[in-house]
Amino acid sequence: MCCESKRRFLLLYATQKGQAKAIAEEIWQQAGAHGFEADIHCLSEMDKYNLETEKDPVVIVISTTGTGDPPDTARKFVKKIQDKTLPPDHFAHLQYGLLGLGDSEYMFFCNGGRTVDRRLQELGAQHFYDTGLADDCVGLELVVDPWIDGLWLALKEALQLQKEKEGMNSAVDAVSSSISTAPHPVNELQLSSEIQNLKLKDEEARASGILSQKLDDINLAGPAGDTEPSLVHSVPPVSESALNIPALPPEYIEVEFQDTQGENPHLSSLISEGTTFEVPVTKAVQLTREDAIKTALLLELDIADAAFQYQPGDAFCVICPNNVSEVEELLHILGLSGKGDDFVCVKVKQGTKKKGASRPQHIPERSTIKFILTWCLEIRAIPKKAFLRALVECTSGAGEKRRLQELCSRQGASDYTHFIRDSNVCLLDLLHAFPSCKPSLSLLIEHLPKLQARSYSVSSSNLYQPGRLRFVFNVVEFPAGPSRPVSRKGVCTGWLAELVAPLLHPSKNSLDTKGESSSTEKISIFPRPNNAFHLPADPSVPFIMVGPGTGIAPFIGFLQHRQKLREQHTDWEFGETWLFFGCRHQDRDYLFKQLQCFLENGTLSHLKVCFSRDSSTAEVAPPKYVQDVLRLCAKEVARILLKERGYFYVCGDKKHMADDVSDAVVDILSMEMEADKLEAMKTLAMLREAKRYLQDVWS
Repeated sequence: MCCESKRRFLLLYATQKGQAKAIAEEIWQQAGAHGFEADIHCLSEMDKYNLETEKDPVVIVISTTGTGDPPDTARKFVKKIQDKTLPPDHFAHLQYGLLGLGDSEYMFFCNGGRTVDRRLQELGAQHFYDTGLADDCVGLELVVDPWIDGLWLALKEALQLQKEKEGMNSAVDAVSSSISTAPHPVNELQLSSEIQNLKLKDEEARASGILSQKLDDINLAGPAGDTEPSLVHSVPPVSESALNIPALPPEYIEVEFQDTQGENPHLSSLISEGTTFEVPVTKAVQLTREDAIKTALLLELDIADAAFQYQPGDAFCVICPNNVSEVEELLHILGLSGKGDDFVCVKVKQGTKKKGASRPQHIPERSTIKFILTWCLEIRAIPKKAFLRALVECTSGAGEKRRLQELCSRQGASDYTHFIRDSNVCLLDLLHAFPSCKPSLSLLIEHLPKLQARSYSVSSSNLYQPGRLRFVFNVVEFPAGPSRPVSRKGVCTGWLAELVAPLLHPSKNSLDTKGESSSTEKISIFPRPNNAFHLPADPSVPFIMVGPGTGIAPFIGFLQHRQKLREQHTDWEFGETWLFFGCRHQDRDYLFKQLQCFLENGTLSHLKVCFSRDSSTAEVAPPKYVQDVLRLCAKEVARILLKERGYFYVCGDKKHMADDVSDAVVDILSMEMEADKLEAMKTLAMLREAKRYLQDVWS
C-alpha cells in the first residue's frame, strides 16, 4: 500500500503497443519527487482498483487503436462503463484527469481517450485537470511533457480541496460541489488547436521548439560539420545547456543463464488475441516488373485444414520474426556471440524499486536468448526517452554519454524528434552511433516493446477459392541515411519475401494461375475481423471502390465474392460496381490486369484507371491520380451516394491518397448539392457515421 506520508492518487493506463504504459510509468516515477504516491494499474486489472468507491484523484493515460477503438486492455472497462443502466450520478464522487494518445493521420483522432472521457462525464465524474490529447503525428511529447508538468499543481489543489470538503458540513458540501475543481487547466481545445497549428501552419508556430528547427535541419543529410547537429553531435544552445533529463527508470528484470537444455515455447503462446494457425504457403507471385519502384508480391495460403473463417474485407495478422542478421549483430554487440542458443530464465529482480513489477507477458519465463531477440522484442522500435536515459548508464565515453543525455532531455526535444523519431532510428542504429554503449539483455527486455504481428488485408473470397487465402503487399524498403548506416527491408515484408523467394514466378501477373508449388514453408497467422469494411448486406445496393497500388487488395476479394454470388443467384438483383485504380506505370505495376475479366463478365460495371508517372502525347493530359478521376465522374459519384444510398470504400495510403480522396468527395458533394463546403463536409460525416463511407488505410 501507499505510504501515508505521501499524498495518493490512482494512476490507470490502457495501452496497445506500450506507449501509454511508458508515459504512465514516467508519471509514476516523477510522482515521488513531487510528494505523491501513484497507485498504478492497467485498466484491465479491474480486481485491483474500484472507481465506484475511489475517493482520491484518478489519472488515466489511454491510447487509441484500429479505427478509433480503445486499446484491447481497455475493452472490458469500456464495456462496463457503457452499461446503459448506470445512473447519471454513478461517478459523481470521482475526480479525474485524462491524457489521450492518438495519431491525427487517422480519422478518429484520440477516440479511445475521448470515448472514456465522454462516458465518465455522462456518469457525473468531474475533471480536476483538463484532458490532454497528444498527437503521435507531430510528436507525443509536445502535449505529454507540459501536461505532466501541470499535473502536480492540479493534483495538489484537488487533494487540498478534497481535504477541505471532508471537513465541511453537508450544507457547505452542497455549495462547494458547484465550485469548479479544475484549476490551472491544460485546455483540451487549446492542446488540439496547438497540434493543428503545428501541422498546418508550422511557419507561424514560432513557439514550437520542434518545428522552429525545421529550416535549420533541411541540410542535415550532408556531412555533419561543427555548426550542424546530427545524431551524435550537438550545437549550441543544446550543447551548452544545463539539462533536464528524466529520472532513471528502476531496473526490474533479472536474466539467469541455465545449463540445462529444452524447447522454446510455441509461437501461439506469445499471442493473446486468440487462436493462431500454422498454414502452408502454396503460391507466391511477383505482381510488379523488376524495374518497378516497389516490389509487390501476392501470397496464397492453404487454410483448408484450419478452422480459419473470413469475409472479404477482413484483415489477418502474420506472426513474424526479426531479421536473422540483425539478431546476430545484436548478440555480438551485447557480448553474447555464440550464446544465442543458451537457455535463460527471466524473472523479476529481487528488491526492485519498480512498483508492481512483473515479467512482461510477451517474454517467456524460460527460452533461449535468440528466441527472445527473434520472436519477442521489437528490436526495430524507435527508442523512447526513458530507454535513452537508461542507456546513458551503460555508456562509458563521456561525449557519447552527454549526447544521449541531450537526446532524452527537455532541451534536446527537437534533436530527439529529428534525429531519432522522424529518422526511424532503432536500437542497432544507436549502438553503432554510440559504440561505448553496452546494454545488458535485461535492459532490452525492460525497454523494448513486444514484437507486434503485422496486419494485412485479405485479397480473396472463400466462395471463389475455398480453403485458400490470398494477400498482397509491397516489400517495404528503408534507405540508408545520416542516422541509419545501412538500408533495411520491413520486418515482416522482408522476411516473407525471403521466405517465398524459391516460389516466385516473376511477372506472371495472374489472379488464376493454377500451378501450385510444393512448398513446405509455413507461417503462423490469426484472424483480425473487420466489423465494417464488408460488402453491403443488400446486393442491390451500388458501391464505389477506390484502391490505388496495393490498396486494391480487398477489392479483389469483393469482386471474386460478387462474381460467385452472381453465378449462384441468377434471380438476385445486383447494384452497379465502380473501381478506381491507379499506379505509377501501366507496364510495370498495374497489379491486376485481370480486372478486365470482371468487367467483361459483368461483375464490375465500371473500371477507371490512371498512371501517375506515364508520359502522354494527348492534347489534354489524362488524370494522374484516383482523386482526379473521381472528379471527372462527379455526377455518377454523387448519384450513387446521395440518390441511391450507395457505399464508398477507400483502401491504401492515408497521407498521400485517402485524404485527397476525401477532399475530392467533399468537392463533388458540394458541387452536385449546390451547397457550401461546410454542408458537404457534414454530409460526408453523416456517410461515415452511417458506415457508408468506409476506409481501410495505413500511414
